[in-house]
Amino acid sequence: MAYRWVATSVAGFVQQLAVSYIAHGYLFYVTGRIPEGKDPARTDAKLIAQYGLDVSKWTRARRRKQGQASVQYLRYSGWFVLVATHGEHPFFAAEGNQIRDCRRQPLPFMGYALGCRKGRDGKWHASVRIARERFRELKQCFAALAVPRSVAELGAEFRRIEFEPYAPVRDQLRLLLRAVNRRRQAANLELVPPTVLRRRRAVARPFA
Repeated sequence: MAYRWVATSVAGFVQQLAVSYIAHGYLFYVTGRIPEGKDPARTDAKLIAQYGLDVSKWTRARRRKQGQASVQYLRYSGWFVLVATHGEHPFFAAEGNQIRDCRRQPLPFMGYALGCRKGRDGKWHASVRIARERFRELKQCFAALAVPRSVAELGAEFRRIEFEPYAPVRDQLRLLLRAVNRRRQAANLELVPPTVLRRRRAVARPFA
């Protein structure tokens, strides 16, 4: 299969990065943005050639057995990321101190924070959350709407939230709903039911 790297949607980009890369040990990353007016295809070709990314999964598997890192490239519009596993690779020397570890510094993208957290089982798992600043904005927005708006109107506002309901996102949205209902309870108003929250994320086709 030909190497694919251009995600066609925000949801597809997030899914590919979290589910296919971070969850499989791609913990180190470098992000970049292609300037307006510059052909993204030229940047794509340069990075793919520089790091030898257009190889089969069998070649990647063989390299990893030999202690070499595996590197992937992913782009949405003008925004791109290079991610790498543990091991040896020219990527680490070339990118140097620009490299971040998503276990310590979640990768920011379109209001998401994509990282890796240790679960109760002691293992590292991919984590997709609403970024702190964006979540703060949502809390402020819903605090202002909690009392003036009706249950139906608030339900519509919750359904308009653009973030896919990964487990950490669902936890954040439940916190948001509880904050809204505390204000409504204090004002002796009908509470907003939890059914307004989307529980299942739509499975994306990242490169469709």
